[in-house]
Amino acid sequence: MANIKSAKKRILVIDKKTARNRRIKNHLKTVLKSFDAAIEAGDMATAKEKLVLAEKKLKQAASKNTISSNAASRKVSRLTKRFNKANA
Repeated sequence: MANIKSAKKRILVIDKKTARNRRIKNHLKTVLKSFDAAIEAGDMATAKEKLVLAEKKLKQAASKNTISSNAASRKVSRLTKRFNKANA
């Protein structure tokens, strides 16, 4: 355990950031799973809504530095390709 006051504070800050990142990533996984389920079911209207929501959440996670912006862009691109392929 840290003895210095600033080190104790850093531990608290890191715990808060870790909790926020974990919450954001769990929410992202839920959104992506719902998109996958909509694609598997063949429900394109729901899949389109889930795609828009997933893109929004990925960009938000990238803006908070939870995931990198390149990773977010890559995932959005792959989701869009899957949607277009399933829609065709």
